Amino acid sequence: MTLEIGPGVLGLLGPNGAGKSTLMRILATITRATEGGVTWNGTDIAQKPDELRQVLGYLPQDFGIYPNLTGQEFLEYMAAIKGMDAKTARRRIEELLIVVNLVDAAKRPLRGYSGGMKQRVGIAQALLNDPQLLIVDEPTVGLDPAERVRFRNLLSDLAGERIIILSTHIVSDVEATATEIVIINKGCQVQRATPGKLLALLDGRVWQWVVPEEELARLKQASLVSGTVRRADGIQVRIVSETAPAAEAHPVAPNLEDVYLSLVSQDGGGR
Repeated sequence: MTLEIGPGVLGLLGPNGAGKSTLMRILATITRATEGGVTWNGTDIAQKPDELRQVLGYLPQDFGIYPNLTGQEFLEYMAAIKGMDAKTARRRIEELLIVVNLVDAAKRPLRGYSGGMKQRVGIAQALLNDPQLLIVDEPTVGLDPAERVRFRNLLSDLAGERIIILSTHIVSDVEATATEIVIINKGCQVQRATPGKLLALLDGRVWQWVVPEEELARLKQASLVSGTVRRADGIQVRIVSETAPAAEAHPVAPNLEDVYLSLVSQDGGGR
């Protein structure tokens, strides 16, 4: 894995167990790399972690809260941990409650927050120090579809001169937010490109047609099935193949789900 990262949203996409969270913990100076190294503006973060920690915002996959604290109190507590003075913290918290749309819920205990609201508190605590590097690890797991869309929109709004690393196994999250995508499998980088270049990899290689339901199991054994939709007349299947897999199959435009499954399958990730 060799990466040089600049401003924008970098999507780190891979199956469960691929090594995404381990890499995020190394980048966040929580885990020390056993081999290799990471530098921030030329500084080795293993030797001088505070160089990065001062400008880092981190939302881990397992983000814990204190259920009896209100949202406001929790953010004040986190600001104190980060060493912010009280006046600066109050001003920043007021700004962030607006950004994450939690002004009306700020005085309510966190135990009454929905999953999406807790994630928004999580992103607010990660932004307290106005970080240059924001790392979010599997941020939409467990969120309902509407909350997932709101969270993705928030990440897009936060980009600009900031570096955001979004680690996930949910293709639609990366598709909606990332300016560049790194696909990782078994601890190794499989591909890195913009979404457009990734889609170009499968031009003319994605096929779609309707098959009887009893044919689906055979197709999954013989081909890389990247999508299925039940219809009244059978199962509409999408298959990644160099040539037409059936006489009735017609080519369709690839999507990132097709690309991801194809690359991970080629890398030995299975179907």
